[in-house]
Amino acid sequence: MKKRLFLAAAFLIAFFLPASILKAQEQKQNYGKAPDELFPYQKYAKAYKYHFLEPIQFYGAGRELRAPSDLKEVRIGFLGPLSGSVMVPQGKQMLQGATLAMEEANKNGGYKGTPFVLMPHNDAGLWGAAANEVVKMDDEKDWIFMGSIDDIVSHVALRAALKLEIFMLCVGDPDPTFTETNIPWLNRVIPDDRQSGYQLVTRIYKKDGHSRVAVIRANNRYGRVGIKIFSENATRVGHPMIIEERFNDGETDFKTQLERITVTNPDAILVWGNAKESGLILKQMREIGLKQPVYFSDRVVNPEFLSITGPLAEGIVTTCQYNPTADNPKLKAFQTNYLKRFGQEPDVFAAHAYDGMNIIVEAIRKAGLNRVLIRDLLTDRKTFQNYDGVTGKIILDGSWNNIRDIFIAEVHNGKFVFSPAPPLDQKYKRGSSTGGY
Repeated sequence: MKKRLFLAAAFLIAFFLPASILKAQEQKQNYGKAPDELFPYQKYAKAYKYHFLEPIQFYGAGRELRAPSDLKEVRIGFLGPLSGSVMVPQGKQMLQGATLAMEEANKNGGYKGTPFVLMPHNDAGLWGAAANEVVKMDDEKDWIFMGSIDDIVSHVALRAALKLEIFMLCVGDPDPTFTETNIPWLNRVIPDDRQSGYQLVTRIYKKDGHSRVAVIRANNRYGRVGIKIFSENATRVGHPMIIEERFNDGETDFKTQLERITVTNPDAILVWGNAKESGLILKQMREIGLKQPVYFSDRVVNPEFLSITGPLAEGIVTTCQYNPTADNPKLKAFQTNYLKRFGQEPDVFAAHAYDGMNIIVEAIRKAGLNRVLIRDLLTDRKTFQNYDGVTGKIILDGSWNNIRDIFIAEVHNGKFVFSPAPPLDQKYKRGSSTGGY
């Protein structure tokens, strides 16, 4: 009898202990996977309540609705910059990645023999325009939609998604506040700028040992919100930015901003913007004699940046949401098929759109043609426990934001070389060859 009780107790411990450990680890982790050193007010007091740790539930009606029986196609919406925006090349990459995944899904039977059809809609980066496009998606009976890259567009679109009860799966907008809206009709499968900000602060100040960092960033929401994360955390480690200069999309002469930066005598410079402007800034920095190490936001991981800068890019450091050179059979097959289909290499937006569309297809196949049931599946974090796409795993936090590990990208011999981003709590010795604390 004692032996049976002992075995039963051992079984219960073995069964429940791992789950309790995992839950404890999940509770211990700060929001956004922020390290303790960079978590707001961590040194002073614990908050009474922390938000965005538990998903918001949707208790509305709609799950009882039956799927239509006479459909000739299953429509999926797409919202991205396809014209009238500086992000059109990235928008087209995103559309092509989604298209490739949908074509493969239809070759595999579509939805119970009914083909999936992609319904593209253009975002022009204007307040209000995105809401009109989401209304059109509702009118055309789309079951779900994918989008977008522009921060403003995404924020407007998700509010229309709430009103119309159509799920929005984000594959391109890096704005950390996108998922902080308490709207239970969205998730994001691409890691956001919060993760890049943490890694850049760690690399610049702790590993490389800089203390006086100048910033020049795009004068738009992407630049403003992205650099905000870096700025706040640089201050928390004791090194506020010494100057913040701005530039507009399409600008080509950065003489005035660089003259102001030169006066501050920084020991490193961070550039936050799109590939073209970032490349031109680096060229003009070197032309006027600025020799400091330069760091960039992730949008420079782009052939256009390397084409503009040439050998001047050697040694620059940035981040990337995935590793496009990973030894991953799924990724390699996607890259081969994408190049054959569209005649160009896929970028980060194409890769995440490909994963996003595959997620949408599987969700519809499992949940059926019911918007609320599709929403239920895509806001259940357990849905993604075993998912491993061409960009890697998807680890959703309580706000449905993907917080998986990102990568450091450095230019060596004219190419980006990718390495796993180090743990944010890694210690660096003061005075070592790599600098740091």
